[in-house]
Amino acid sequence: MILFSNPKWLEQHQYPYNSIDEVPQSVFDRINERLDKRLSTTPLVSIMVIAYNEEVNILRSISTLSCLETDIPFEIVAVNNNSSDRTQETIDKLHVRKFFQPIQGCGPARQMAQENAIGKYMLLADADCFYPTNWMNEMMKKLQQPGVVCVYGRYSFIANPELPRWQLTIHETLKDLIAEARQYKRPYLNAYGISMGYLREAGLKAGYMMHRRTWGEDGRICFEMMQYGKVVPMKTRSARVWTGPRTLMKDGTLWQALGKRARKEIGRAISYLTPHPPHDPKTSED
Repeated sequence: MILFSNPKWLEQHQYPYNSIDEVPQSVFDRINERLDKRLSTTPLVSIMVIAYNEEVNILRSISTLSCLETDIPFEIVAVNNNSSDRTQETIDKLHVRKFFQPIQGCGPARQMAQENAIGKYMLLADADCFYPTNWMNEMMKKLQQPGVVCVYGRYSFIANPELPRWQLTIHETLKDLIAEARQYKRPYLNAYGISMGYLREAGLKAGYMMHRRTWGEDGRICFEMMQYGKVVPMKTRSARVWTGPRTLMKDGTLWQALGKRARKEIGRAISYLTPHPPHDPKTSED
C-alpha cells in the first residue's frame, strides 16, 4: 500500500477537463488507438462499465482500461444509465461496445451489460475509478481457480491537499482488516462493483435487482451466486483500484467518516462469525 503519495501511473489518466467540450480529439485518438490494439471480438472476459453522469470520469476510467497488460482477450461494455449530462457523447467517441439503459439504477444497468456481454467471465469496473495495468490478470488468476464463482478486489483513495495519503492509508488498513473478518462467513459484503468479477453464467442465473436502488446490487448478486461456488478475495497490492474520496467526504471530515464506519462495524462485528440466514436478496433490506 502506498503510504505517502499517489502512484505515478495515475498522472497520465487524470485529464484536467470539466466537460467533453474541453477534451481535445487527440486524447480520444490515443485512447482509441490503445483500445483497437487490445480489444477482441471473441473475448474471454467482458468488462462492464456503467455510468450515470460521468461525462469526463468515464474517459479517465476507460483510459486506464485501455492500458491493461494482458494476453487475455477482452471487451469493454459501456452502459449509459440514463445520464442527464453528456456521458453518452463521451461513450460514443470511444471504441467500446455501448448501450443505453433508461431504467434508473445500477442493477438494471449491470443486468443489461451482462445480458449483452460475450465473455465467459464478467469484470465490473466503475466509471469514476482508475485501474492498474495488472488488474485483469490478478483478478483472473483467482476467478479461474476451480470452484470459484466470484472474486473481489481491494481499492485505495486518491490523496489530495486536504486528505494526505498517510491518513487515507489508516482508513484503508482498517477497511482491509474488516474485510478479512467478513470473508469468513459473509464474503459478499466485500463485493463492490469497483473491483469484482464472476462467471457470467452464474450472474445470469442470479440476476441483478431491476428496481432502483442506490447501493447494494453488487453484494446482493454475489450472495445469490454463492450457491454456485466460492467467493474469494484478490489481495495483490499493486492491483488495487484507485478512486476519488468523494464517498468519504459525504460524512464530513475523514475522521468523522472513519468514526461513523467504526461505530457501524463494531455494532455488527459478531454477525460476521455466522452466515446470513437464507433470504431473497432482491427484496430484503439486509
